[in-house]
Amino acid sequence: MYDIVYHDEVESDLKKLGHNVLVKVFKKIEQIAINPNIGKDLGNKANLNLSGYKKVYVENKKIRIVYKIIDEKIEIFIVVSAKEMI
Repeated sequence: MYDIVYHDEVESDLKKLGHNVLVKVFKKIEQIAINPNIGKDLGNKANLNLSGYKKVYVENKKIRIVYKIIDEKIEIFIVVSAKEMI
């Protein structure tokens, strides 16, 4: 199981979510920690290079979790962003 390290701005994103959605987000994060390959690879789109990052969705694609595996540290950095806050 991987250690989870959160991006600095994740806390403010999480505060905007309701309790039920938070439970779903943390369940998905737990799944990522166990199997980080569940996410789809991101690439270089619209002059934004996200190569090496992966994404998974929660709550019918309203919440996206973006993360990167850092092999030497065996950690995952997660950014939670919401298309619309719940």
